[in-house]
Amino acid sequence: MVTRTEGLISIDGLDGSLAQRVYRALRGGILDLTFNPGAVLRKGAICEQLGVSRSPVSEALARLSAEGLVDVIPQSTTRVSRFSMNEIREESFLREAVELAATVRVAVERTDDQLAQLSRNLRLQALLIEDRDFQGFFEADEAFHDLILGFTGFPNVAAVTTQMSLQVRRARMLILPEEGRLAETQDEHVAVLNAIRDRDADAACHAMSHHLRQLISRVEPLERMHPDYFRSH
Repeated sequence: MVTRTEGLISIDGLDGSLAQRVYRALRGGILDLTFNPGAVLRKGAICEQLGVSRSPVSEALARLSAEGLVDVIPQSTTRVSRFSMNEIREESFLREAVELAATVRVAVERTDDQLAQLSRNLRLQALLIEDRDFQGFFEADEAFHDLILGFTGFPNVAAVTTQMSLQVRRARMLILPEEGRLAETQDEHVAVLNAIRDRDADAACHAMSHHLRQLISRVEPLERMHPDYFRSH
């Protein structure tokens, strides 16, 4: 399985050093499943596509390996890491612990402006569903959760939660194209928002828990449908 290097975004408009820009381009392609789990990452093809030397590509791949997004086999090959259900379950557990605590806090302390931002996000989600814009919806979905995490007043919570749930993020990209899943996801978000609007911490916690737990039940069947995306037991 060979990487479709033409799916890489241009690094010209990205900030940072050359290695940082290559890292961000590759990371984005891995997280949005432009590069499927198990895909071979060929340095030469990446260098040619991005117009860079091998050094920044090697540095970027080493960083991605440290994050668990690629598997580097010395003197052999580099592949996009395959999914592990154990890792996805663990990340889901950690993510739920943080997001439920954040949702309860926001339900109790939310401001009218914060409520307005969440409402605008849901209106955008509805438009993206009409357009069947899966990538756009995914980004709005991520933004909805980041808003709630950010409203806790703790500036690093959203970034830390994102970093500790990279495999979950990739897995979610697999299930969003399922027929009806976008609308179901938005309905679940609406339930969270309504509870936050009512300042009902218990209802908000329950609604967010229900929403987050949909992931595992939907990903597990994919292990049978796409066995090449998952590590063998």
